[in-house]
Parts: sequence; structure tokens; C-alpha cells
Amino acid sequence: MTHNPTALITGASRGLGLALARDLAEDGWHLIVDARTEAPLREAADELGRLTVVHALAGDVTDPAHRTDLAAASAASGGLDAVVLNASTLGLSPMPAVLDHPLDVLRRIYEVNTFAPLALTGELLPHLRPGARVVAITSDAAVEAYEGWGGYGSSKAALEHAFAVIGEEHPELRVYRVDPGEMRTQMYQESAPGEDISDLPPPSASVPGLRALLTGDLPSGRYLAREVPIREEVPR
Repeated sequence: MTHNPTALITGASRGLGLALARDLAEDGWHLIVDARTEAPLREAADELGRLTVVHALAGDVTDPAHRTDLAAASAASGGLDAVVLNASTLGLSPMPAVLDHPLDVLRRIYEVNTFAPLALTGELLPHLRPGARVVAITSDAAVEAYEGWGGYGSSKAALEHAFAVIGEEHPELRVYRVDPGEMRTQMYQESAPGEDISDLPPPSASVPGLRALLTGDLPSGRYLAREVPIREEVPR
């Protein structure tokens, strides 16, 4: 390959987004990262910047101006080899029954988890290099019915179907919907307030499968991160 690959990762200040960013940075990928809160994003960017080129943009993915800034950064980088749509919200904690969700909260969940990834992907499309990977981070709650998970799960189900269609409409790309599995993250703790989640694996446990998708030759589709075959990376 004649260039350092470049990835845009949303929600990269903690959890899975940060774990993946660390792994890619160690391998020389250039990174564009975002998160809603500036201080933790800056801390993450300082860490990653010791390893690679990093452009950090604090902002909300539901904000059209922020999405435009991410697209501009992607253009300035010379194009993207990967987009990882990781930013998500649970809504309320503890999570209410789906029919008890205040509609404004439910709309916010869909804005973050479904509409923003679609809108951002549309803005980034002109800046995706041939064969670029687009990864929508999903959940088993998108395909299984769990009490209390109706708002989050239905937003992820909509995300999944939309990106399955994008995979059909854009065969020049690899479009993946990836369930990372249960992880010891702040978001999971918010879904189970007061519960001990210390026995759950860290987000880094799901990174090798994501890396295999970003660098291998698997077709577009839905994958469980910890069940992705790990093969020698294909030169690009």
C-alpha cells in the first residue's frame, strides 16, 4: 500500500471506540475521532497522537454542522479506508418499558443510533476510497427481544436493516453490521445500574474481530465480533 490507511471512528473517547482506535494507531493508521465531550476526547487524542496522526473533533453526531466538519476532515486527509459508526445512546437509565418511553427520549435514541449514522455515511460517501469498510456497531438487542431494551434495540434494528440495504446498493464498499458482544463499559453499566459487571470482558476482546473485518476480505454482512475468523491481514 502507498499510504497510511485512515479511519474515522465515532464515539472514540472510551469503550470500544477507544480500544479500536488504540489498536489501529499502534499499526500506523491515521485517525479521525469524535465524541460528545471535549475533555475525554482530548485526553484520548493526546494518547493516540503519540502513536499516529490524529484529528479529534468534539461534537454531537446528530448535529449537521458537526457531521460536515467530520466530512471536511475526511476530505483533508485524502480519503477514508474505514468508517466505524460506534457512537450510541441508551436513552434513560434504568431503561423503561418501550411503551413507557417518553417520546422525546425515544426520538433522541433514534436520532443518535439510527439517523445520525445514516446522515454521516451519506456525507462521507464521496470521501471513501475504493473498497472502504463501513462498520455499523449494533447489538444482539437488535435481533432479540429483551425487556427494557425496546427503545435501544429497535433503533439498532432499524440501523441494521438500513446498512444491510446500503451494502446491496454500494457493492464497491464492504458494509458490516457488527455485534461486539457484552463488554465491561460505561454504557453497559448504565443499562444495569447497581449490578456488578466486573466479569464481563473488556472492549479490547472485540477488537481482533473488528480488525479482521477492516483488513480482510470478508463480504458485506452481519458479524459477531468475537466469532469473526482471524486471518493474516491482506495487504491493501
